[in-house]
Amino acid sequence: MSRDDEGLLFGIGILAGVTAGIVGGLLFAPQSGEETRKKLEEKINNMADNCPCVENARRQVLEAMDVLQYKIEKTIKKIDESVKAKQLARAKEKEDSAVYGV
Repeated sequence: MSRDDEGLLFGIGILAGVTAGIVGGLLFAPQSGEETRKKLEEKINNMADNCPCVENARRQVLEAMDVLQYKIEKTIKKIDESVKAKQLARAKEKEDSAVYGV
């Protein structure tokens, strides 16, 4: 195992330990469920704000959503153009049969 892998595993272990400690402390605290949920939400938000990996993941998700939206819009446009082309072809066919008796 390389030094980078060991450092990553150590970091993940620390993060997991801190998270477990926070959750355990909040769950066993003598507070109401509503207060506990509020504190837990605050702690999670603080951790998310202080972790650059969360922002990086958020950015990647937003980029993926933009790409997906573009692809969907492009596909819808192609389908719309295809439908319009078929409608135009049918209308021309009807026109030709009416004019030329074909």
